Amino acid sequence: MVTVKRGVVEFQFLRPHAREVHLVGDFNGWSKGVLPMAKSADGYWRARLRLPGGTFRFRYCADGDWFTDYAAFGVEPGPYGPVSVVYVPVK
Repeated sequence: MVTVKRGVVEFQFLRPHAREVHLVGDFNGWSKGVLPMAKSADGYWRARLRLPGGTFRFRYCADGDWFTDYAAFGVEPGPYGPVSVVYVPVK
């Protein structure tokens, strides 16, 4: 699940048994180790970042496996499978 408020994007991914989860997307060059997510007691992993206005593609990497967020703003085909889309309004 993804929410956007005033340019701050919050990504939430439910994976209670994962050891580590990273947020990976075109906003960080699709680099797997750059944006680790923080685990909450409820089993959700969360990350917040400020992004400029525009459309961005992303996926989650949990313990080396890739996941698409079908609850995001949309899904598009990518070179290795479907990617999630988040839209940040231009101010």
